Amino acid sequence: MTYYMNRRLFLGTSAAALAAPAILRAQSGPIVLGTLTPLTGVGGTYGPAMRDAMLGVVSDVNAAGGVLGREVRVVSEDTQTSPEAAVRAARKLIDVDGVAAIMGTWASSVTTAVAPLCWESQTMLMCVSGADSITELPHGGYIARTQPNSKLQIRVAGEFMVEESATSMAWIGPQTPFAASSIEILEEIAAGAGGGMESLIYEADKSTYRSEVDQILRGNPDFVMLGGYAADSTVLLRDIWQAGYEGRIIGPAYAVNASVVETLPVEVLEGVFTWEGAPAVESAAYADVQRILGVEDVDPYSAQTYDHMSLAILAMAAAGEATGAAIRDTLRTVSQGQGEVVESAVAGLAALGEAVDYQGASGPCDFDEIGDITGTQFVFKRIEGGAPSVYKRV
Repeated sequence: MTYYMNRRLFLGTSAAALAAPAILRAQSGPIVLGTLTPLTGVGGTYGPAMRDAMLGVVSDVNAAGGVLGREVRVVSEDTQTSPEAAVRAARKLIDVDGVAAIMGTWASSVTTAVAPLCWESQTMLMCVSGADSITELPHGGYIARTQPNSKLQIRVAGEFMVEESATSMAWIGPQTPFAASSIEILEEIAAGAGGGMESLIYEADKSTYRSEVDQILRGNPDFVMLGGYAADSTVLLRDIWQAGYEGRIIGPAYAVNASVVETLPVEVLEGVFTWEGAPAVESAAYADVQRILGVEDVDPYSAQTYDHMSLAILAMAAAGEATGAAIRDTLRTVSQGQGEVVESAVAGLAALGEAVDYQGASGPCDFDEIGDITGTQFVFKRIEGGAPSVYKRV
């Protein structure tokens, strides 16, 4: 599925551009950027809004005059929440469309599969995936992620369980890029609190996990953490409830999302906790995403992809060059400098005669040397009466 920004304007100028020499076309033609989000599959709940947030940024930038005197064109592809499909889509974006950056990859397995294509072609990759292993790849600076890594996410959740008086924990999930580190971190936190920790890795996409549930509940844990995605969580939560478990359950918000809440009976979900990185809800950037998407509550991934596109545009403008290498080399100059604070790409472009410090819808976009976001807020919610409500912010 391919989308083009300002298609009428692009088509109207393409014939004249094709008549120009190749080098002139490279300097004066549209700047092409790619979005690669899960429009279908497990992540399909989030992908369309993630893409639309980025398209909204580009629409505003083009209306304000573009970047480096050039229109920005976006080509959007679907990962299908599948590494194989994502690789095919990324190859098209890189080899056919010639994008300078690919933005919005969601599942860690997808980002891991796409990453080598990006660094080998010097295409910037910006993702919302959390597996620690992603930024440990030899990417040469061509990966930046706005999602807190799994070490930070699991540590925050583990500390929350301890604060909620848990003395024994359990983790149950499929084999994923973040399964091993999740278990290791929870074991460390449980031991530090003088408690116990059990874990179980299951085969994904089964119609029942009752035997696995019975096994993990034998130790009667105070808290059970879900480690899979929404489809598995739907089955697990029903099986845990049918097993008569009276302890507490917690899962990442992507594992217990709106589709899970809509599918399961109220009594199955009562008291279940979720947690996720929280957008900067008081920021002007967050308000801008609300306007673009026409919603009151912006999900964290859409807030992050709004920042992906804004950062890529500002980095290219600051570098004076529309390439992946330029984005890589200038990203931190515009995201964590000592200049004027800006909260949108349009505002940043207007201020770029001086140093700027972009602070986005997902919060301060400061990256360490391997491309990890250095910090974010988290929100814990508790499902009550069939609806999640804010329980705690940290």
